[in-house]
Amino acid sequence: MDEVTSSDGTPIAFDRLGDGPPVVVVCGAMCDRALMRPTAEELAKHFTVFNYDRRGRGDSGDTAPYAVEREIEDIGALIAQAGGRASVYGHSSGAGLALHAAAHGPPIAKLALHDPPTLPMATRRRDGPRESTARTSRQSWQKAAGATRSNCS
Repeated sequence: MDEVTSSDGTPIAFDRLGDGPPVVVVCGAMCDRALMRPTAEELAKHFTVFNYDRRGRGDSGDTAPYAVEREIEDIGALIAQAGGRASVYGHSSGAGLALHAAAHGPPIAKLALHDPPTLPMATRRRDGPRESTARTSRQSWQKAAGATRSNCS
């Protein structure tokens, strides 16, 4: 196990596997790097994989208050550890974080999203926070797609 320190001082635990272009693996809300290990091992056949415990999970620390921006900073710290630019693979809510990071955070070479959370019913309601959340999510998707489109092969 290795460790990197996020910008707010939170220690983030990770395993480095394989050799090749760097890929940061972002797990979902209810898992840690141990659960993502089989995926990381497959990716490690072709990439250097940074498989980490999101803050508050596994061997990583946690600093209150929680904010999505802190998780994006954690991804940024791992990308810095990987040499300053990396691809990101996100699973479930980790896919949502990867998307937000691509739209608002560190330099991401390529983005792979597996089972990202969606709000299909949110756009039907026009009088509350669900519409705002859906609009923000849609804007993040569009921004990330535009930012990474030229990098997709």
